[in-house]
This record gives sequence, C-alpha cells and structure tokens, in this order.
Amino acid sequence: MREERLLERIRSWEREPERRAREDPRRVNDSILGHLVRILNTRQGNVPIAEDYGIPDFLDLLGSYPESVREVERVIRSAIQKFEPRLKSVRVSFIPPGEDPLSLRFQIAARLSSDSRQQVVYETSIDSDGKVHLRD
Repeated sequence: MREERLLERIRSWEREPERRAREDPRRVNDSILGHLVRILNTRQGNVPIAEDYGIPDFLDLLGSYPESVREVERVIRSAIQKFEPRLKSVRVSFIPPGEDPLSLRFQIAARLSSDSRQQVVYETSIDSDGKVHLRD
C-alpha cells in the first residue's frame, strides 16, 4: 500500500482491506500522476500549510519565450523533487512545438524511489491559460 499517498491509503483500506500487503505498479503510477497534476496546477502561495507548494504563474515567464524554457524546466523539476518523494533522478526536457503552437510541452523522466530500476516518463503540456496537463 506504500504506492499511494496517505489519504489514498486510508480510503483504500476502507474499500479493499485484503489489498494491504500487495503493491500494484499501476496504482503507483496513477497516484504519482494525480499528485503531479495537483502540484503543477497549484500556484505558489495558494496552500496555507506550504507557501512554496506548487509552481509560480508561468504566464509571466512565457513572455520571454524561448529564453524562459530552461527556467520553466528548472521550476518543474524543483517542485517535483521537493513535493513528490516517490520520484528521484527527475529530468525535465523541453519538447519542441508540435501541432499546437500555443502550448509548451515537456517530458518528465524519473526513477521510482522504491525501485530505482523502474523509470517513469510523463508528458506535460502548458496551455495558453497556464493550465498544466499530464499523461503517461
């Protein structure tokens, strides 16, 4: 059950008490993906318990595109390293614009802390409104 965050584990214990001893790799991935969506769509200063939780508003940085791409990569990597302890060796790489020139895309690659041989890769895009979308 370590594959999920604390509140997810509590809900799972109530729904599936027989599952306490097994770890499900898909649940690990889904839980991490869901948490990354929350981190990357929360603006710093909006969470009272941790003022630095989330990311700054990228709309200010995007005004200096393409020079700001490295700063956006750094900010995303830093937020993940600080607030998602199930990932280590996090790398964030810019993906050149594709069919939607109004969004920025990045690849997030990392290793699971619980199994350093297992790599996870997510693709994230930031739309023109600053909303971050993720998929694996």
